[in-house]
Amino acid sequence: MAFSSLNEFFAMGGHGLYVWAAWGITALLMLVIVLHARLERSQLLKGIKRRVRRQNAQPQAAQTPVNSAQRDVRNDA
Repeated sequence: MAFSSLNEFFAMGGHGLYVWAAWGITALLMLVIVLHARLERSQLLKGIKRRVRRQNAQPQAAQTPVNSAQRDVRNDA
């Protein structure tokens, strides 16, 4: 092992504060990214469910024919 004690390992030859702060900030940001993605996903799913419920609650309007051929077929039936 390159360090003779655990204290020396954490001190990292005088650079420990920088090294461990960088590790901590990185871990914190990774945690924030995961939590943010979960929150966005749940909000998106709630929005989709709301829209589906709203669409199912409203009566569907009859589709109007796009061209005269479709109108003729409907009138023949």
